[in-house]
Parts: sequence; structure tokens; C-alpha cells
Amino acid sequence: MTSKLEFRLMQEADLDSVLALESQAFSHPWTRKLYLDALTSYECWMMTVDHQHVGHGVISQVLDEAHLLNIAVAVQEQGKGLGLQLLEHLMQRATQRGCVECFLELRASNQSAYRLYERFGFNEIGRRRDYYPAATGHEDALVMVCTLFADDEN
Repeated sequence: MTSKLEFRLMQEADLDSVLALESQAFSHPWTRKLYLDALTSYECWMMTVDHQHVGHGVISQVLDEAHLLNIAVAVQEQGKGLGLQLLEHLMQRATQRGCVECFLELRASNQSAYRLYERFGFNEIGRRRDYYPAATGHEDALVMVCTLFADDEN
């Protein structure tokens, strides 16, 4: 039997599930307040498999630039290609909204995310020193960018 992968816009009622997933996936997860603000300002997406929440992502738009603000896949679902499918969905939405490139930041230590973004076509363009809080002090952020193409240009 094949699993049914779906995407839908996040709602406030999803926040308990979102926060539970984040607390397992990240050392410094977003807060409920950040998500409440994001729901009114950005596109927040839920990814489900057979109606079970397995991931989510948040993108913002400034003119023709998209910014990937957050992307998370449930720990027990990582390594199955779901992160790439979620990223593809978010980048497709950015393209549909008229964005021509997307920026993101990630922890310098997050090699699995770095490989995912690189595989999609993101390139590292800079480093922000001591950007993220860490267990001991702070950690650098890597800044990456990707050119987005409309579907007929791929």
C-alpha cells in the first residue's frame, strides 16, 4: 500500500503538533509565539503522510525574494526523502508567488540539512558568526541562496 503525501496550510490548531515535532528535531525550537506571528505574516505549511503530521515549513517573501525561515521533519521520518519533498513544495510555492531566488540560514553543524539544500541547488554565499544560540555559547550560520525557476524553465 502506498502512503499518501499531502501539503496544506498550517492553522493555529496545528501548533501543539508542530511544537512537539520541533522540540524533538531542534535544540532551540521556535516558540508558540513565533508560530502565532508566522501564521499571520508568512506561508506556513504542514506536510502529512496518511494524515499524520511528519513535517512543516515556513517561507516569507520580500518583493521577488523568498526566505526559508524554518523547515522540519519528524526525527523518526528523517532519511526517507521527505525533507526534499517538503523543500520542493516550499520552493514551488515561492516560484508561484513570483520569487526568483530563495535565501536561508542554517547552523554550520547541520551537515544533513546542508547536503539537502546543496542537492536542491542552494549555494553557500556567506557566514554569520555566532548567529545561533548553542548549548555552549553560539554557533555560526551559513547563508545559502538558490535561483528559482518557473516550471516551464526546468
